[in-house]
Amino acid sequence: MAVTEFSAAINQLAAERGVSPEAVIEGVKQALAAAYRKDCGASEEEEVDVDLNMQTGEAKILKDGTDVTPSGFGRIAAQTAKQVILQTIREEEKQAIRTEFEKKEGTIVSGYVFRVDKGVVYVDLGRTQGIMPPSEIIQGEQYKTGQRVKALVREVKEGTRGPEIILSRVDPRLVKELFALEVPEISQGIVEIESIAREAGRRTKIAVSSSDEKIDPVGSCVGQRGVRVQAVTRELGEEKVDIIPYSADEATFVASSLSPAKVLGVKLKKKSQTAQVEVPEDQLSLAIGKDGQNVRLAAKLTGWRIDIKGAGAVFAEGTKGIELVGLGLTPRVVNILTGTGIETPKDLKEKNMEELSEIKGLGPKALKELEKVLSSFGLKKAEGEAEAEQADKEKVESVKEEQEPQEEEKPAEESQEETEAKAKDKEDMKTESEPGKETKGQEKEEPKD
Repeated sequence: MAVTEFSAAINQLAAERGVSPEAVIEGVKQALAAAYRKDCGASEEEEVDVDLNMQTGEAKILKDGTDVTPSGFGRIAAQTAKQVILQTIREEEKQAIRTEFEKKEGTIVSGYVFRVDKGVVYVDLGRTQGIMPPSEIIQGEQYKTGQRVKALVREVKEGTRGPEIILSRVDPRLVKELFALEVPEISQGIVEIESIAREAGRRTKIAVSSSDEKIDPVGSCVGQRGVRVQAVTRELGEEKVDIIPYSADEATFVASSLSPAKVLGVKLKKKSQTAQVEVPEDQLSLAIGKDGQNVRLAAKLTGWRIDIKGAGAVFAEGTKGIELVGLGLTPRVVNILTGTGIETPKDLKEKNMEELSEIKGLGPKALKELEKVLSSFGLKKAEGEAEAEQADKEKVESVKEEQEPQEEEKPAEESQEETEAKAKDKEDMKTESEPGKETKGQEKEEPKD
């Protein structure tokens, strides 16, 4: 083989598999050594060297410094050489993929859904496939074969068949990378995302800062008429994103993190890493958020344990008494109830007024509030029963309406006069037909006379 053809073949094979030409040449040397051992019966312990001349493309097999190159190899030896070359190139290809995606950890890759099997989504990334397990999929998202998807390279693991690329759409870094794609100021290093807290599929809070005083970090991320942040939310399945300004002052940062609620004051306790926040009573539910989501994300974003104080009641990161606040009870009453283990409407339904009146701290006004709430539970139950009874009545009426047309379709019974008239008509027709028969009979009898 001429050197030009040999080099071209090596370079072409290396380019197709994404490996270096040196790796292919090493594979060829190992293949020739394996073919010699197979054909000549040499053991694995015997040292066999291969000298491959890149100028001429000729190969020499040396054993203990002696040239033992055979004139040719048999079919089995040639097949063994082929398998060794393919195996060597395959291993180099896996190593190249592993190295490539290890550098891409924490970045976004784009691909197409190859298949979905038992909740696991396999994504075609070109040279390899990425794996997105159910725990890394946003709740409620559905994937179809051929669908384009963006995901974060979370990690590269060694699997049984080579490297496994684990993808994620719930990792908080995905939001950061999506903003980097949409906001040029972030890629330029002017605007920086300082911290991020996320509950995938529901809500995300990010804190941003700017190294240039003339550039508003929040406005840069929102974009004109919100086009930049809307592009991110669309990619995340309409997940809500709150963008707040970062502040080096911890009290200011904690107050901003509870946005959109207005904060009256923040008191920091650095020993316990606790921030006690005071908000107006009408802002209490807004500061806590649905199921405590707002204050929980604020705590993750700032790294402080947040206690919200409103009208004398303290809610630690919104974990207790949130649903009771939604019933219209005052924070003071909710605080007393949670202290006795009543934390949800279900717990409250199981109590009667006698049991509630025995709780210390509940005065006549508080008991009146609770009585009103308990009566609303009973009213809702009565309304539900009334609705069920009304539905049953409507069902019975609809059945009757379906039966009535069937009864109308039955033919009406004939009156006695109509019956007699029909009978008389039949007799007249019979009488008219009988004389004709007699005449015919007489005509037959006349010749006999």
